[in-house]
Amino acid sequence: MNEEIPFAGYCSRVQAVIEDVYGIRVVTRDIPDPLTGDLDGAEIHIDYAVTPEQRLFLLAHLFGHTVQWNVQPETFELGQLHQPPVDEALMGAILNYERQAASFALGMLHQVNILDIDGWLSDYTQCDMAYLQHYYRTGETREFTSFWRDHAKLVEPLPIPPFVASKRVMRGDGLVI
Repeated sequence: MNEEIPFAGYCSRVQAVIEDVYGIRVVTRDIPDPLTGDLDGAEIHIDYAVTPEQRLFLLAHLFGHTVQWNVQPETFELGQLHQPPVDEALMGAILNYERQAASFALGMLHQVNILDIDGWLSDYTQCDMAYLQHYYRTGETREFTSFWRDHAKLVEPLPIPPFVASKRVMRGDGLVI
């Protein structure tokens, strides 16, 4: 994980774009463990206790899922809680869903001229996906950073399609990692 990235400054820029350009409200609040973030298609909620690095990932990543839910409504079901062990066929769809969210996240970061953290976002995304895969296969939660590997395959940015944010339900009953 990179200490040279100005995470707090990037968080401010990203949150401003999410709220001002896309009309998605960002709320900082206490989110019950083990969750650190939540979304409903029109709002993104982030736990008050996360680090600026975690916050930046959550802002970008949950924005990516928000885009998915609003332009591809069928993806909403992929983002809901799945009881481990998850069928391998479904696992592939979940991982594709996560990759696409990362691509929308990176597309938004590029849109706001944050061009120097593609590697960091790719590494963080790979860690998140490895954590999720492990959990869905075993039901076991481990320290998130134990899944961290540097130099992951770079995420390909996707442009953000036009959408109107539509509220669904918070995923508090689901798993947001």
